[in-house]
Amino acid sequence: MDLDVAQVRAFVRTAEELHFGRAAGTLAISQQALSKRIARLESLLGTELFQRRGGNGVRLTEAGQRFLPPARQTVAAADAAVAVVLGEQRPLRVDVWGHLYTPMRTLAQVAGRAGELTLGHGRDLPSVTTALLRGDIDAAFGRVHPPLPAGLTHRLVRLEPVDAVLSTDHPLAAAPALRPDQLRDSTLWAPGALDRLDFLHRFADRFGIRNTATSINLGLAHFLTEVAEEPRRFSLVPADVPLPEIPGLCSVPLVDPTPLYAWSLLWRTGNGHPGLTGLATACAEEAGRRRWLEYAPTRDWLPEPPPGP
Repeated sequence: MDLDVAQVRAFVRTAEELHFGRAAGTLAISQQALSKRIARLESLLGTELFQRRGGNGVRLTEAGQRFLPPARQTVAAADAAVAVVLGEQRPLRVDVWGHLYTPMRTLAQVAGRAGELTLGHGRDLPSVTTALLRGDIDAAFGRVHPPLPAGLTHRLVRLEPVDAVLSTDHPLAAAPALRPDQLRDSTLWAPGALDRLDFLHRFADRFGIRNTATSINLGLAHFLTEVAEEPRRFSLVPADVPLPEIPGLCSVPLVDPTPLYAWSLLWRTGNGHPGLTGLATACAEEAGRRRWLEYAPTRDWLPEPPPGP
């Protein structure tokens, strides 16, 4: 059975938009032409891929859901093959998330060995996974946590110790180090709704932090200024993040256990961009050189076991 790439592309775009009119518009073809391509594909496969709803809306059948991941790979492979033949290899498109923890610190240390990169605008994890599956970007870097959609691959790059940041007027500010459970009577200050901040949410649950409060993420300096203004507040920042000079702010290492923030590289399974291999290799080499992946269950804490590839 030989698949027509144009028909597969029409299917993928319609599966992403779940609307015939919008999908046709993104492909710059008529809705009638789009419908014909999908009908021919369904005839070839001998099964329906979409269930039609009112108007131009659709939803995937079970067969359509199974077909979508390999269909995306087929379209990506076809595009990559054409680019190689024409000598039009584009830069690797990379995005990051978790900006308060400055992911570019880590990515910048490997970018020079990964070929030409172009950076996205920065998003949260759900937006990044959508962009990867659509082919809008090639790779992303940040903290991965389950569940991830099918069709994505991730590789752990770095486990970074986390410090507590608090006001110099906090009762525990003078301690050389703190156990996480010593903060249970303090207020965890979060840069947004806690249910959307998986790491902080799990930290609060694990160590019995009863009091939490949320702010608006207007950048690291603004966020840490808010922490410094209130003697009972604290938050968490990776130990390697360079802190801005803010009066009344201090950081204290956390021990017994030490929380670790997991940074991972994430990409669409089957993406054949050569720069992706270069980036993954550079990350692995740097992790080995700087001992980024050291982890001892009796000494360290992770919200979940270290993610594998």
